[in-house]
Amino acid sequence: MTSCVDHMLDMELASPLGERILVPTQLLYRSQDPLAVQLLFQDGLQGLVPWVFARDLLAAGTRTLSGDGDVQVWPDGFGREALLHLLLSSPHGSAHLTAPLPAIERWLHCTYQLVPAARETQALDLETHLTQFLDGAT
Repeated sequence: MTSCVDHMLDMELASPLGERILVPTQLLYRSQDPLAVQLLFQDGLQGLVPWVFARDLLAAGTRTLSGDGDVQVWPDGFGREALLHLLLSSPHGSAHLTAPLPAIERWLHCTYQLVPAARETQALDLETHLTQFLDGAT
């Protein structure tokens, strides 16, 4: 059984000087962590830079402005040329990235085929996680 859905795409980072920098990005979803998505940005200096946030935040952001904390997501445009904007903020700074919206939507659709929204909590397997936590705490 497939336990993850991943996809590589190039996102564009908007630099403070207005330049557009291509950032190879891996979109990763694991059924073992059904509420979260991971974006793994390839950085030539630091290697992989991961960002993890709620899958439902990303899904909502494909339709309207979503998020009010360190991750904000919103769509722009229509059809094949539509973009998804992703604003990431941390104590070290912020990054504004864009990606092709249709590619993100196709990948999200695959994640929901793997674990439907109504079954996310069933896929969590909280009992196993709790047992592992308690065994490690003793």
